[in-house]
This record gives sequence, C-alpha cells and structure tokens, in this order.
Amino acid sequence: MPSRREQIRMSDEELRAFLDEQMIVSCATVGPSGRPHLVPLWYVADGAAELRGWTYAKSQKAKNLERDPRATLEVSDGVQYHELRGVMLECDVEVEREPERVAEYGLALFRRYGGAAELAPEVGEMVARQAPKRVGLRFVPTRVVSWDHGKLGGTY
Repeated sequence: MPSRREQIRMSDEELRAFLDEQMIVSCATVGPSGRPHLVPLWYVADGAAELRGWTYAKSQKAKNLERDPRATLEVSDGVQYHELRGVMLECDVEVEREPERVAEYGLALFRRYGGAAELAPEVGEMVARQAPKRVGLRFVPTRVVSWDHGKLGGTY
C-alpha cells in the first residue's frame, strides 16, 4: 500500500498546471541574522518546476542571495484540509545582473501578470528603465515536495 506522501504527491503534469494556475510564491532566504527572510514574489514557471522572478538589486532578498544563493519556495492553495495543494521547492538561485537579461525576466513577468502575449510599447520601455536597478532570479530546484490532499478522497 502506498504511503500517504505517495498518495498526495502531484505528478509532473499536475505540478506544471498548479504552478501555471497560482500567482504568488513565498520566497524564504537566509537573512543577515541567520533567520529566514520570507516574502511574496511574482514568478514565471519555466519547465516542470524551475521558477524565475525579479527584484530590486538593493532589496533584502537580493542581498541575502548574494551572500547565500539558496532559497526555499512555497506555492500553496486551499483552506480546508481536503482542499490543500502546494509545492515546496528547495532551490539554488542564479542571480542575473546583465540589464538586457534582467529585462527579459521582467517582460516575461509582465506578459504573465498582464495576461497578454504582446505588451504595449510603454510597458517594454518601463521594464527597460527598471532593469538596471533590478536583478533576475532563477530558482533551480534541488528538492521538490508537492501535495494535493484532494487525492485522499475526503479521508484523513
């Protein structure tokens, strides 16, 4: 008989669909005091479980990732136990500083959150102006744990 963990694990296809459906990832980095620094972040899924985002280069999370390029991410949904779905990703983080590449990260985010395949020219110009002040974040999972309590059929 499969373990409870095996019963609730999402398949790669389910995980991809879940990440495409959700909008916010909680991003935990190691703060300067050694405590977790936890913040929400917009993201774009890239492949099965790799995520990309951007942030201001002077932000605490960027400073934390400069010092220790590891993060733990969580995307979750649901309120009642039988509705809970989510994924935790332990990641190595690649920080992109080249403004043209950072702008690509920003454009991907604005396409996703703006709901349009083509962006208005002024959005592209705004992203290009912001890119030198930002960094791109590529979260490369080293461990992925997912859950979908709906697969339990109401049993606990």
